[in-house]
Amino acid sequence: MKRQGGFTLIELVVVIVILGILAVTAAPKFMNLQNDARKASLEGLKGSIQGAAGIVYGKAAINGLEASDAADAEVSGIPIKFGYPQATSAALGAAVNGLSTDWTCGTPSGDSIKCTFKGKDSYLTSADACYVEYTQAKSASAAASTTVVATGNSCS
Repeated sequence: MKRQGGFTLIELVVVIVILGILAVTAAPKFMNLQNDARKASLEGLKGSIQGAAGIVYGKAAINGLEASDAADAEVSGIPIKFGYPQATSAALGAAVNGLSTDWTCGTPSGDSIKCTFKGKDSYLTSADACYVEYTQAKSASAAASTTVVATGNSCS
């Protein structure tokens, strides 16, 4: 009599157990994708702000305003300080395309302003900080700076 080919019940159970073990060890690696996407979005915003600040500075240099700290200094309708956009929602919104519609910026604090995801104002002040901070130029020899802050559980 011929033996039928196939898998026994024990072999199938062993394969299922091995697949379960692999799934349990690999699943946490894929669970952190949302936080990685948040960080990548913040890095993209940082690049946008830096690029826009560079363009504004170039326009200011062409107009001879790169050393100006006058309160009414503007380039293409963008308020500037030492050639770079001022740290205000209005100035950054005019310089960065889509900033006002896709992101929210807090109240300026001294020479800096924090921007985060639209509707996520709590990311600006809580322990779960998740934002981009833009600091305007403080002198003609110091450029504006942009940093990403991603701490806590919401963005880590």
